[in-house]
Amino acid sequence: MIVVNARFLSQKITGVQRFAMELSLQLKYKLGKEVLFVAPKDIVHEELFKKLEAEKVGYLKGHLWEQIDLPIYLRKNNSPLLLNLCSTAPIFYKNKIVTHHDITYIRHPESFSKSFVFFYRLLMPLILKSSRKIVTVSNFSKNEISTFYKISASKFVVIYNAADKDKFRKISRDNLNHRRKYLLAVSSINKHKNFELLINTFLSFNREYKDMDLLIVGDNNVNSFKKLNSDKKKIKNIYFLGRVDDEKLVGLYQNAFAFVFPSLYEGFGIPPIEAQSCGCPVISSNAACLPEVLGNSVCYFDPNSDSDLLRAMKLVANDGNLRNKFINLGAENVERFTWNKSSDLLIKYLKEYAK
Repeated sequence: MIVVNARFLSQKITGVQRFAMELSLQLKYKLGKEVLFVAPKDIVHEELFKKLEAEKVGYLKGHLWEQIDLPIYLRKNNSPLLLNLCSTAPIFYKNKIVTHHDITYIRHPESFSKSFVFFYRLLMPLILKSSRKIVTVSNFSKNEISTFYKISASKFVVIYNAADKDKFRKISRDNLNHRRKYLLAVSSINKHKNFELLINTFLSFNREYKDMDLLIVGDNNVNSFKKLNSDKKKIKNIYFLGRVDDEKLVGLYQNAFAFVFPSLYEGFGIPPIEAQSCGCPVISSNAACLPEVLGNSVCYFDPNSDSDLLRAMKLVANDGNLRNKFINLGAENVERFTWNKSSDLLIKYLKEYAK
């Protein structure tokens, strides 16, 4: 029996939770009764809970559930292999495989609260070093984590993220009634996501391209968003949409003139792949893992240079042939990433370590 730590069923969806959810569905489909999903009682994703035939265990919530209730349950059930698909895991339970997406909290601690950074810097070395195998989402992240924590690269396995092509290629009827041309950005609006640069550059871009808007999808309640100059939140032609459901998101991708991803640091970066799955050309930062993930399929820019981002935006706006080229290259690029391929690789390691 393989047990999956399904605490993600009690969390908001970001890229980390999306990775866990999609792979869990694949594992359930392919392994059936060989895999058991266990979660705390405060789940918020009821439909997925039912699809996974998950089991609620323990009485605590959050990290306390993970560090106390979960290992107690496992030891009572013969200490099976535990798969952790999000970034944390029980520290003192050793028969486990843990996923760690990146070390943003090390490279860009300004994106997080001091307590979050302290917690992760304290716990992660213990979690990673006590794991039998470490899953991460790119070779870039493998090298970052391995080097920083001084863990042998042989302990890592790279399992890429993906996008659900069936969902993103389905024609969406919901375009939020936005009739003007627009550039789209989708992300949590943390400091390292670099939205200050995007907004400032768009203001320059919009002086010449007055018929273009900027739509930003992401959680409006994070601290870095609240710290944005309040005047910038009210600028004409910039729209902060907050979180949207998947149907609206697909419509936004499909109808965008281009997708812009200005991030300074990523372990993988799912939104550009989602955009490409929807036939949307991508303008992307050339930082961190992004050249590994996106190859030659996007128009790159230096995320530390507003003039270089402006150059890339104008290039795509002015050259219809180049825009179409990036649409076609994007469609080819997304074929490299499927949840089916990623889950097959994961299952290979699960079966090896579950023996």
